[in-house]
Amino acid sequence: EVQLVESGGGLVQPGGSLRLSCAASGFTFDDYAMSWVRQAPGKGLEWVSAISWDGGRTYCAESMKGRFTISRDNAKNTLYLQMNSLKSEDTAVYYCAKDSSSRATMVFDSWGQGTQVTVSS
Repeated sequence: EVQLVESGGGLVQPGGSLRLSCAASGFTFDDYAMSWVRQAPGKGLEWVSAISWDGGRTYCAESMKGRFTISRDNAKNTLYLQMNSLKSEDTAVYYCAKDSSSRATMVFDSWGQGTQVTVSS
């Protein structure tokens, strides 16, 4: 059974940083690309960032480029999202999502339960 467990969310002031983690199990982690997706209060899902199976290619939504960095440690079966210069509009539940391919197709077949990130003074 595929399991994706996010952690690292919390309350942070504007301009602050957080690092999210996603611990993966139940599948061969380094066979698949992974993504982060978020959902702000009252809004739909928004794709944040993706990474190929080996970490060789990364992709980021335009509004987050230069602030967010996705990475993975295949030896630890863990996905990360480093978030810097956080803004109030980054407040959302952040989900880890497993791609259906080794490449980042943005077609997801498994999701974590999400971790809340709140940016507020």
